Amino acid sequence: MATRKNSTDDPLAPLTLAVGQEDLLLDRAVQQVVAAARAADADTDVRDLASDQLQPGTLAELTSPSLFAERKVVIVRNAQDLSADTIKDVKAYLGAPVEEITLVLLHAGGAKGKGLLDAARKAGAREVACPKTTKPAERLSFVRSEFRTHGRSATPEACQALVDSIGSDLRELASAVSQLIADVEGTIDEAVVGRYYTGRAEASSFTVADRAVEGRAAEALEALRWSLSTGVPPVLITSALAQGVRAIGKLSSARGGRPADLARELGMPPWKIDRVRQQMRGWTPDGVAVALRAVAAADAGVKGGGDDPEYALEKAVVVVARAARAGR
Repeated sequence: MATRKNSTDDPLAPLTLAVGQEDLLLDRAVQQVVAAARAADADTDVRDLASDQLQPGTLAELTSPSLFAERKVVIVRNAQDLSADTIKDVKAYLGAPVEEITLVLLHAGGAKGKGLLDAARKAGAREVACPKTTKPAERLSFVRSEFRTHGRSATPEACQALVDSIGSDLRELASAVSQLIADVEGTIDEAVVGRYYTGRAEASSFTVADRAVEGRAAEALEALRWSLSTGVPPVLITSALAQGVRAIGKLSSARGGRPADLARELGMPPWKIDRVRQQMRGWTPDGVAVALRAVAAADAGVKGGGDDPEYALEKAVVVVARAARAGR
């Protein structure tokens, strides 16, 4: 989980500084501030800006006094990429923050934009560390923390099995933990994780994903129908599809090298590098983008955004399989 580096633990502090490159933790830092602000005032105005949207003078406009004295949260993403003139504006604001306004700066934490980082810390910012998890032990610690946060117990073997099955994506690990605690009562053990994430190959969500990203639509649909008929939760299938497409996108944009080197760079086990290389034939960057959008739509559909989860999954499988063949 994200950890706070100073004693200030008030999400409504005038300035929150979220530092790091782990997207899930950065988003959670933002969500915590927004939730606290809306708990204090349901009409809180939230402005979520990319660095290129914060031009010189924009911050002054956003933080100018309101006739209604409304609470406001201003979020600036990738603050390290702000222009020099905009950084001057932010530094000036840090010296005289406006009451009822919470400024949230998301900063990658490197050398770029370090002056702003130092200024925010000097101004007494509430800091949330959001480091990229690069080691298996860190991902294992994250999974254990997720279970504890939800007040649930999971055996060490179950946590390890989940990391081994899901991989390095914290969003997918968090989603898997949420699914398990929603579906399973009592302590979650390795057998439970096995039922969800391995099980019979023909009924596995990963088999559906593998056949789809290989462009084998008919086999993917057959595996999908079998999976659903044997009780595999639809959300696990969309998660597996997302993992499969993202793996192809990551590997296709990575530098060449040995599987072991790529495994370290991308956070995948070496055996998966070899498998994804075989699955990549026929994929294009546009195909990856189209497939990810289709999987996101299916995920929303199976989580209540649509009337027919099975149809949403079938549609996503067909789109992914078609994208896998687009470049052939």
